[in-house]
Amino acid sequence: MDCGCGRSPTGKCFGWHSLSDDEYKEKLKDYEKKEGQAKEEHSRND
Repeated sequence: MDCGCGRSPTGKCFGWHSLSDDEYKEKLKDYEKKEGQAKEEHSRND
């Protein structure tokens, strides 16, 4: 499902629309950290 609130980093709804600003920032930081680790792991396997 597409995201209409603009908070999703992928454009798909994560349910982040109901988070406070502080909760959103924390979720986004965690997401970006996990994505960075996944990209690093992927590049090591290439």
